[in-house]
Parts: sequence; C-alpha cells; structure tokens
Amino acid sequence: MESILTINNLTKKFGHLTAVKDLTFTINKGNVYGILGPNGSGKSTTLGIVLNVVNKTEGNFHWFDGNTSTHDALKKVGAIIERPNFYPYMTAAQNLKLVCKIKGVDYSKIDEKLEIVGLLNRKNSKFRTYSLGMKQRLAIASALLNDPEILILDEPTNGLDPQGIHQIREIIKQIAEKGTTILLASHLLDEVEKVCSHVVVLRKGVKLYSGRVDEMISSHGFFELKSTDNSKLITLLEKHKSFNKVISKNNLITAFLSEPMRSENFNEFVFKQDIILTHLVQRKESLEEQFLQLTDNN
Repeated sequence: MESILTINNLTKKFGHLTAVKDLTFTINKGNVYGILGPNGSGKSTTLGIVLNVVNKTEGNFHWFDGNTSTHDALKKVGAIIERPNFYPYMTAAQNLKLVCKIKGVDYSKIDEKLEIVGLLNRKNSKFRTYSLGMKQRLAIASALLNDPEILILDEPTNGLDPQGIHQIREIIKQIAEKGTTILLASHLLDEVEKVCSHVVVLRKGVKLYSGRVDEMISSHGFFELKSTDNSKLITLLEKHKSFNKVISKNNLITAFLSEPMRSENFNEFVFKQDIILTHLVQRKESLEEQFLQLTDNN
C-alpha cells in the first residue's frame, strides 16, 4: 500500500501536560481514517503537528515517500482545522477566487468543487447569507481546490443540525469514492462507524487501537441472559472457554463470546446443566461498546 502519512513515536508536551504520547500509525492511500476520542484526547494536536502549525516535542512524521519536505507535501494536502473563515460580504465564488490566487489554482476549479458540495446554485450568494452547514461545505470546496491527495477535517460536523451532519457525511463519502484519502478527527462514534474505513482510538494522547473499523467491531458478539438460577449460570459461564467476559447488572447477565456460538446451541447446553433460561438475546457489539471497553480498561 502506498503511504500518505507516517507518524512515528510522536509526543507533544505543553508544560507538564502531555497532549500526545508516543503515537505511531500510518495512513495509506485511498482510505478514510478517523481519529476518535473524547475532547482532550490529542486529536487536534496531532493534526496540528502534521500540518506544521504545532511543534512536536519528540518523535517524527513524514508525508508520502519521506523524500518530500513538509512544506512541499502540504501543497498536496487540503485541510480544515478551524471554523470556516471567509469574507462575509463577498460571494462564495469571490471567496474561492481569492483561495485560487493563494494556491495558484485555475478559476475553472471553482464550479467543479462547488458542485461536489452542492453549492453551485448558491455561488453568487454572499457568505453571510449561508447557514452553518453551507459554510462548512464551502470550506470543504475551498480545501478541494488544489485537488489534494488527502483531505484533513477536524470535527467536520461540529455544531451542525441533523440535516447538515447528513450532508457533510455524504459529501465525505463521495470525495472518498473518487480516490481522495481522508483523515478526520471526531469525538462521535456514529460518525466514524458510518464514514470511516479505519480508526485510531485516542485517550489522553495515548493510542488504544489502530486498524480497520470492521475488524474492531467484528467480535463474536455477546448473549444477554436471565435464568431461574443466575448465580449458577454465572459460575458455568466463567468456566466456559467460549466466553471471555461475564458481567452481571440489574439481574441481567451479559456474556461476551471469544468464539462463534449459535444461541440455540447455547440454550441446549445450559438446559442440560439444569439451568432454564428466561431471557436469551444474541447481539453484535457496536463500535460504541468496543470503544467503551477500550476506554474502561485504560
């Protein structure tokens, strides 16, 4: 796989606070990566370092093959890491013309990018008349003007209403389908699950997981159980090799599977142990449940 960005043992300290600690991961071409974590987990700091707006304390990173300077590499990067900041009394097209001048891009790109974000019919409207969602979409169009190899977005749906969130997510998917690599930071599990192919989970600057989203949620699931004798059932589950974790709360037992098992086979097994189940539901773990397990253990 062709790498776009490689981060090795990256650390950033602000005085006594370590915002990012010994972070290592690689972004390969053609994927949608999410850096997922609560506020204060080091997401924005990591993006700031690779975009040369925050100085690293230790470690290193390189763009593409490693032979390109960061300054030259960033010419092939599109990024939105702050709230959109355009001239309010100028139209969308006029604002994008200014960006084209700064980036050395032909004006012909303006209509093309406005169409991608669904704003072509509002190109001659002043920026101040735009809703928050439209402003964010214009910022994406601006970041796409130089046909970047990677688009970096920091909390792209923050503050938007449900319709605005849906529109931004659909645009991200469309951009990715055309071959642009995307890196987005988000504290929203739902966003990462719906949009991203890969995820890096951060907590207090430390990486807890890095890999494919579908692999993170491809566990064997769990059973939700109640029985005529819960204490006996818990003892049986804790000794069984097919279960790696058993939780009992409010008379409901949750038994996490370490290997595949069908609910009917499990029901038959416990019945032979003289335990009668009064409740049996088999579920798959969501990204949220996986995330909570990761963060609970650290």
